Amino acid sequence: MDSSAVYPRAVLNKLPAYQAGKPPVETPGLTPYKLASNENPYAPIKAATDAIVTAATATTVQRYPETTYADLRHLIGETYDVPVDDVTVGAGSLGIFTALVQTFAGTGEDGVEDEVIIPWRSFEAYPIVIRSAGASDIQVPLLDNGTHDLESMLSSINDRTRMIVLCTPNNPTGTVLTDQAVRDFLERVPEHILVVIDGAYLEFVRRDGVDNYLDFYREYPNVAVLRTFSKAHGLANLRVGYAVAPPQIARPLNTVLSAFPTSTLSAQAAYASLSNLDEVLDNTEKVVFERHRVWKALDELGYQPPVTEANFVWLPLGDKAEAFSDACDARALSVRAFAPEGVRVSIGEVEANDRLIQVATEFAQQHL
Repeated sequence: MDSSAVYPRAVLNKLPAYQAGKPPVETPGLTPYKLASNENPYAPIKAATDAIVTAATATTVQRYPETTYADLRHLIGETYDVPVDDVTVGAGSLGIFTALVQTFAGTGEDGVEDEVIIPWRSFEAYPIVIRSAGASDIQVPLLDNGTHDLESMLSSINDRTRMIVLCTPNNPTGTVLTDQAVRDFLERVPEHILVVIDGAYLEFVRRDGVDNYLDFYREYPNVAVLRTFSKAHGLANLRVGYAVAPPQIARPLNTVLSAFPTSTLSAQAAYASLSNLDEVLDNTEKVVFERHRVWKALDELGYQPPVTEANFVWLPLGDKAEAFSDACDARALSVRAFAPEGVRVSIGEVEANDRLIQVATEFAQQHL
């Protein structure tokens, strides 16, 4: 039998491989820490963990989830003052983003690929999702300070553009777009082009002039805002996120979104966490405090990290990125190297951050 009879679509040859954060190398005498996946180092709030235990032991686990996730969507609507029909729940913000691309971008009937404009470097899943859908990603390089080059993104718009993605705070640089910058940008985007604002890290933002971007969804008919429970809420393993978008975006999105995209357990944990949002936001203060401490130390050492509003720090190390990652590996720390551009370091436990600063100090003495 010919083993080549079944073969994948040719587009797979164009897909970059997604590289998840690697686990830390076990080193005798050192507690290993993973600082490679932007995970919250602190446990979810008690109400969320209690909900997980309750859902996991219930006799309904053998049943499919209630497919509309009505309770969670109503709570999101009440919390952020948006109509419940404008809320779509899915498997993390990435699951929602994937469905949005599948809904609004692909290969046209004429065989020509739609284009999706993205900042770059940004979330590495974007090109994989876009190309898998049969569209082309147009990567617009970031400015030297790690922020979106909004002027160049606008200049990249043509008659094939179907979507634009704004990742703010941007992963992996941590830079954020102010509300005024986003408003000025949207005023110049044709309204038939979908603008997706990926706000996965918004709860960690402390910069003035940045809210939750939901005013733009209310004012512009072509805006969808993505949020997640993976980061600030500490529920990454449960895969639950959501989009807020007007009906002309939400309705077709729900047609494409896979059935039962997340579990009842996930939805109930997210509901419990959002019901106690003040407690969640109090917990983010610990991350923000450590973020500032780590960023300040790295800046003083000469790494020139962009000012970050996320739960990670970007080190623009260029061709020294792999060497820095190796130095961290030797001390039981895993970080995320994007060679030959830089290294993203997630904010972890205090001891992990202390060790990171120590490694960075020794590395700077030899290489900077």
